[in-house]
Amino acid sequence: MCGIAGIFGIEGLADLAGVVGRMNDALAHRGPDAAGVVQVGQAVLGHRRLGIIDLSRGSDQPFSSPDGRHVLVFNGEIYNYRTLRTELERAGAWTFRTASDTEVLLAAFVTWGPSCLDRLEGMFAFAVMDREQGQLFIARDRFGVKPLYYHSASGRVLFASEVRALLASGLVPRRLDPDALVDHIRYQTVHGPATIVRDVHLLPAGHWMRVGKDGLRTGRWYDPVAHVDPEVGQLAVEQVHREVRERLGRAVEKRLVSDVPFGAFLSGGIDSSAIVGLMAQASTAPVHTFSVIFNEPEFSEERYARIIAKRFNTVHTPIRLVPEDMLRLLPDALQAMDHPSADGPNTYVVSQYTKAAGITMALSGTGGDEVFGGYPVFARSMGLWRRRWVTGVPRGLRQLVGAGLTTFRPSIRSSKLAELLRASSFTVEDTYPVSRLTFTDDELRRMLARDPLPDNSVRSIMRGIMQADGGRDLPLLSQVSLGEMTTYLQHVLLRDTDQMSMAHALEVRVPFLDHHLVEFVLGVSDELKYPHTPKRLLVDPLKDLLPDEVVHRPKMGFVLPWEPWMRNELKSFCAAHLERLATWPQFKPGAVKDLWNQFLLGDPRVNWSRIWSLVVLEDWVQRHGIEP
Repeated sequence: MCGIAGIFGIEGLADLAGVVGRMNDALAHRGPDAAGVVQVGQAVLGHRRLGIIDLSRGSDQPFSSPDGRHVLVFNGEIYNYRTLRTELERAGAWTFRTASDTEVLLAAFVTWGPSCLDRLEGMFAFAVMDREQGQLFIARDRFGVKPLYYHSASGRVLFASEVRALLASGLVPRRLDPDALVDHIRYQTVHGPATIVRDVHLLPAGHWMRVGKDGLRTGRWYDPVAHVDPEVGQLAVEQVHREVRERLGRAVEKRLVSDVPFGAFLSGGIDSSAIVGLMAQASTAPVHTFSVIFNEPEFSEERYARIIAKRFNTVHTPIRLVPEDMLRLLPDALQAMDHPSADGPNTYVVSQYTKAAGITMALSGTGGDEVFGGYPVFARSMGLWRRRWVTGVPRGLRQLVGAGLTTFRPSIRSSKLAELLRASSFTVEDTYPVSRLTFTDDELRRMLARDPLPDNSVRSIMRGIMQADGGRDLPLLSQVSLGEMTTYLQHVLLRDTDQMSMAHALEVRVPFLDHHLVEFVLGVSDELKYPHTPKRLLVDPLKDLLPDEVVHRPKMGFVLPWEPWMRNELKSFCAAHLERLATWPQFKPGAVKDLWNQFLLGDPRVNWSRIWSLVVLEDWVQRHGIEP
């Protein structure tokens, strides 16, 4: 796990060492163990190392092939590197000089070219410069666990693990992307390939990029829909459960390969409890677990985390968080944020304490809800599809009903329902984009000084999944899973996990996103996935690991008690940021102030997350000198 950076096209670039040095320094938190910069033809590659596998200096990067033709910088882990190494050695393709997955990755690329991607099991973003061909090849893992950002202008391409490294180069204009701003307000995030900074792009998950004398080209190397076996939907329930258990068990076991101490995030929910249980079965030593707890009982999951810790005899560290702690930690959490996010500070806190306990790698239950149908959006999507007859009612009448709901029962739920009543159908393609809306388009028009609004990014993504990728042929709940994995998971949860854990040089691995598991579950029928309650497809195969208290507990999620804090301890902090945000030319006069006042008065249409996402946005833009 590391940070990578580089430039292709260095002709005429003054102070080359200073430019790449600043980019590499901006990633120092990601890799405190070693740093390296090397020029390879028309490219300069930089690397910051966090040692996880083979801690010797011989595995430092940039890493060169024996003949010096190929040079690699790599962020991530290849879990099946030992198997690949054996295959390469038997074929006589490579003589290894280290015990690292880094060298295996380079050997695989040199031997098999870009087709090696199909053989890799892991999380990664890497770049290989071919000195002979004068070509740079970059790739990102299947589900976007590891990030890769880039900027292209005037024949020059810059890339890095973080946006701030690109900004540190001094070659990227610090300007706000106006369409991305709307996306952020709509969904509390910016969906790739855009970012909040104009002309800074995110390489999509499962994609590659090639840069050379012919310019920049990108392509897709992995599509989960194409790997779903339609026969899975016909399997007996016993066989499905056996496959889920075996595949998840292997996913956890693969992710325990490490030369440093490791642990797990434990909330006491089904997902993290399942991971800890399987870790305990696969590990010969007690598992170290960490959980955040609160004095506020409606937010604290302490009881359930302790049940799991006791059941599996873990070395458990509860992290009690009070408002004073959050006030103390918040400036550092915001400073660590590489891209604005409303949820980022949550992961920052647990990562800090985990690292302080001497842990360098941790497993997380992230992805379990998206893969196994745990969120309320799965049940809502099924319910809407069963009521699809509603769309047969004339749209004008449906809109009238929606307007009445928002007038006489004002709430966020009513606003979303009114938005759904405008839809042309109740297919997942049309209903899912409404599921995670923070502000509807009507609300945006009242707030923003622009019209028309840019296209809804999630609607465009869902259209691509259903129409271009063939997602309509999958079970309905699998369609929702694809929506969740491609939007909320990739552009909120995984982004937050990466930027906030790596702020403390902590690597986080996510077994639920093992592609063998995901591809299988996407093919399972709705009847087995959600027969009566959420996540039965995960719970039933793991009955021996999951206590009834955990299975039947109320779903809480890892959410800090922001609402009471924002009305009290964080009130002046929020007010100051919103006052500055109100001066941005993109907002109508008085719109931001009205929103803040509505929140303080307890208006049901304005919850804490609507306000906090705007506070974080303004803080990030100001902190990084971005021109609104």
